Amino acid sequence: MAELTPFHIAFPVHDLEAARTFYTQALGCGTGREDTTWIDFDLYGHQIVAHLDPGMDATPHVNPVDGDHVPVPHFGVVLRPDAWDALRDRLKATDGIDWVIEPRTRFKGEPGEQSTMFLRDPSGNALEFKAFADLGSLFAK
Repeated sequence: MAELTPFHIAFPVHDLEAARTFYTQALGCGTGREDTTWIDFDLYGHQIVAHLDPGMDATPHVNPVDGDHVPVPHFGVVLRPDAWDALRDRLKATDGIDWVIEPRTRFKGEPGEQSTMFLRDPSGNALEFKAFADLGSLFAK
């Protein structure tokens, strides 16, 4: 596997202050540069940028994956199991989390077994956080 470098994603939100609260308080992100229409967040070392779009359409689409209805599009981070557990506990203790798929194990006993959880931010953007006991199985077939 190549050396990983931070990824960057820009996504729409209908309310910047609601996004700031969710990403900093619920997820524990730091902030970087910002302006009146966008905010940079540090999500586990990755640069994600919320851009104000008051008229955004967050109509969900889902695809079936291992018995769940997975929201598309979504983004997130693959974490170490201990970091995933800590985030799960933090989110479970936070009021108002919009769970799409509660924390669970997917593909149990198969290649690519993983812990996963899906939630939505206040603008309806779907996020997934997952962890593999063996990171080498990230792309297992």
